[in-house]
Amino acid sequence: MTANAQIVIDQVSHRYRPPTGREVLALENVSLSVQNREFLALLGPSGCGKSTLLYMIGGFLPTVTGGIRIDGKPVAGPGPDRGVVFQHFALFPWKTVKANVLYGLERMPLPQDEREKRAQTFIEMVGLAGFEDSYPSQLSGGMKQRAAIARTLAFDPQILLMDEPFGALDAQTRGLMQAELLNIWRRTPKTVIFVTHDVQEAVFLAERVAVMSARPGQIKAVIDTKFDKTDPHVFKSKTFVDKVDEIWGLVRDEAIKAQASRAK
Repeated sequence: MTANAQIVIDQVSHRYRPPTGREVLALENVSLSVQNREFLALLGPSGCGKSTLLYMIGGFLPTVTGGIRIDGKPVAGPGPDRGVVFQHFALFPWKTVKANVLYGLERMPLPQDEREKRAQTFIEMVGLAGFEDSYPSQLSGGMKQRAAIARTLAFDPQILLMDEPFGALDAQTRGLMQAELLNIWRRTPKTVIFVTHDVQEAVFLAERVAVMSARPGQIKAVIDTKFDKTDPHVFKSKTFVDKVDEIWGLVRDEAIKAQASRAK
């Protein structure tokens, strides 16, 4: 999968150096490639380094050993080619939905009317038409996350980096947002790297799932998870259930190892 890959992660390791105590090896010799317009999920036990790897791809954390390349160029910091959607929305509470979405466009050399038109397009795409003048405090959790996704999509990054974006939502809203994300991905085909703890979510959303080991995080397995996501009964199909069971077995083994290491 490395040939013609958009993102190449090559033998990357990362250490956290806390102010006190011993340094922590979070990632060790991680190698992974992601194709253009692919939807890849990162899955693994708590503390395995999923988010750390995501933020290294985003350029927010330095690469000390190994390297990360996007379209052949080394990642040296954040860039407009990558947009990040966080778990806790990260909206400006003093800005309306439209003002939050416009914020992502302020650095783009566009006339004001073009920014306004573009912001409205993505507000409508995520189903928030009619809420342009609402503030985050007036929105439900799912609506806040829709606004955060619209803000990120508005400046048209090639790559979406999503760090458990639905983790704080209730089960019903989460299911709706998963379906909405797939619709958005189909309409604006981008490369998506999606961090989650939820095995079923990973299998449903992604084309491939990269399962990470207990800390120090490594890539334990990469599993193909292509299904007909438009099938309303996909969650009940034998092939889907079997795939969830297969991947859950891999994650469970690593979670047990992580728990054992913390107990020492």
